[in-house]
Amino acid sequence: MNEKSDIIPVRKGFMKNDNLVAEKAIVKKKKKDNLGNNVAKILPELTSDKLRDAYHYMFLARQIDTKAMNLLRQGKTFFHIAGAGHEAIQVAFGLQLDSNKDWIFPYYRDLALILCAGVTAKDFFLQCFGKADDPASGGRQLPCHWGTVGKRLPSQSSPTGTQFLQAVGTALTINREGLPYVAYTSSGEGTTSQGEFHEAVNWASREKLPVIFHIENNKYAISVPVSQQSGGHDNSISEMMAGYQNLKRIRVDGTDFVQSYLAVKEALEYSRGGNGPVLIESDVIRLHSHSSSDDQKKYRRKEELEEDEKNDPIEKFKRYFLDEKLINENDLSSIEKEVKELLDISVDEAFNAAEPTPSSAEKYVYDESGLIDTLDYENSTPSGKSIVMVDAINHALHEEMERNNKMYIFGEDIADGKGGVFTATKGLSTRFGDKRVFNSPLAEASIMGVATGMSMAGYKPVVEIQFGDYIWPAFMQMKCEVATIRYRSNNAWASPVVTRVAVGGYIHGGLYHSQNIESIFAHVPGIFVAYPSNAADAKGLLKTAIRLNDPVLFCEHKGLYRQSYSSAPEPDENYLIPFGKAKVVKEGKDLTVVSYGATMWDAVFAARKLEDEGFSVEVIDIRTIVPLDEETIFNSVKKTNKVIVIHEDTLTAGFGGEIAARIADNCFQYLDAPVKRVAAKDAHIPYSPILEAEILPTRNGIYNSIKELLEY
Repeated sequence: MNEKSDIIPVRKGFMKNDNLVAEKAIVKKKKKDNLGNNVAKILPELTSDKLRDAYHYMFLARQIDTKAMNLLRQGKTFFHIAGAGHEAIQVAFGLQLDSNKDWIFPYYRDLALILCAGVTAKDFFLQCFGKADDPASGGRQLPCHWGTVGKRLPSQSSPTGTQFLQAVGTALTINREGLPYVAYTSSGEGTTSQGEFHEAVNWASREKLPVIFHIENNKYAISVPVSQQSGGHDNSISEMMAGYQNLKRIRVDGTDFVQSYLAVKEALEYSRGGNGPVLIESDVIRLHSHSSSDDQKKYRRKEELEEDEKNDPIEKFKRYFLDEKLINENDLSSIEKEVKELLDISVDEAFNAAEPTPSSAEKYVYDESGLIDTLDYENSTPSGKSIVMVDAINHALHEEMERNNKMYIFGEDIADGKGGVFTATKGLSTRFGDKRVFNSPLAEASIMGVATGMSMAGYKPVVEIQFGDYIWPAFMQMKCEVATIRYRSNNAWASPVVTRVAVGGYIHGGLYHSQNIESIFAHVPGIFVAYPSNAADAKGLLKTAIRLNDPVLFCEHKGLYRQSYSSAPEPDENYLIPFGKAKVVKEGKDLTVVSYGATMWDAVFAARKLEDEGFSVEVIDIRTIVPLDEETIFNSVKKTNKVIVIHEDTLTAGFGGEIAARIADNCFQYLDAPVKRVAAKDAHIPYSPILEAEILPTRNGIYNSIKELLEY
């Protein structure tokens, strides 16, 4: 490709026989294309007023970059990521997107875009100074993590690429509602190395969703050049994505405002018209280092940096429209003066704004609206026909789908005729249709990321992860997005996704179908964790989970799905169980067992056997890991003076260690023996029944451990 100074646009992506073929269209400046001297005719919407608006936002973004770096050097702030060199394409998007209707999932360099979307200079500096009134996060997020209240611009996180799948999720809601809007999402070219980018393009293309993927190719991911990132021909991201049939691809000179405006217009018309997603690759420049913590002079040649300066989009904008006589020097001078005055006022007001109060640091980890306390819990005694646990879960899903038309269910193999590998979702897609109940791609990050976006749009996704062993590709979305969105947005946004997942061993599933995951997720603030042990509790807890406004990980033990001892009379459709309320399954006075899941039943059987031997053992099923009912546990320990905590997960860092520590902290003076634990050995779970029994807690082993403590 010739030097950028020798070209006007670089455009790619033309339709041919339903397939997209990349074509280069390089036009020398000396051969002015049909835009020359005809901009007003070809783009009549680019009035003088709109051009002034465009220059205002471009110049404002550049001045904010400069001011932010100056403040940092003065020690008044701590971090900044500049967008200098990206302004033309961003403003082209900003003038054509509607943040009241279109969803916007930008990345940290999209300053000019978010200014067009309604974020003010003062808003920027409120975040820069970490002030209480920062609309993106209330001082909780780093600067340049965009978000606002009252717009479709959710508070952004730091992990690169997680936003792509969330945009797909909101686009899915647009699609279901039949609205002519789009979901915009952007990143640098380096982020396209992330798997979630490819998963998002796959989902959007497969379903022809209205997503605009904007890749701002400034040729460097921090210090790594695009040649070491992209597998596309000519280091092109759009070339790399050529295999997606419904994906329109456009490549444009993102430093040229007119060409950028045309490309954006073309993309929006295509996607809003129901034709599917668009990928725009804009060739831009990075005039400053990756961030305030970086120095690009260490890895970029002086000649390269000087060449970028020649392609400054603001200078090109000025030259072009002055030549076209669509704007004049007085206009530009007036705008620059207004921007500088606005900037001074904005910085002063933000700097003097109120600081966050220390007491607010723990707020909004979970929903604080009081909804959880308004639900009508345990208003009846389960009295229906005896039902196994997997069927109780299925019935709960049917009832809640009937109750809430914004509830959607998806996951791998969950649609009829299979209805899930354990039949927990059988009949749902037949009854409610494949728009509300559908199979996802075999990609756990996709399931969770799309669910996250849907939940932000006000929908209630209840998703299934087929086995707990395979939840880890979704962990980034769960830990860094679902769990944090309420906190990082200062309660402006929430993602109350319910994630059903089959867990546990004792089914001879080997290493990869036997894992317990609750202790890892218990370590993540912002997610409730439920782990029922019987059919009635499973139904009551699942229905509560679906009605709450917090994310829930709902663990279902595979070994209990069809066990006769975990069956129970079925509750009615209004039966709810509160989170954080344990159940005393068997009362006793000599020792307390605290457990959950399959091992809770082994403890019950041991307690019954020990009762015949003259011992009285109390068994508590905690039912929810987070929140944990400490009161029921402590009251029991104070009564019995001995306690043993039993669970199926490994001993080291298993959740039993947390329970034991809290008992030791709060009940030490009541204890007549050490707090004991029974758990799996610190090893992987093998396939052979003989080997599995050596690793997992056994019924005999649990009995012996309880008796040993009784006799202490």
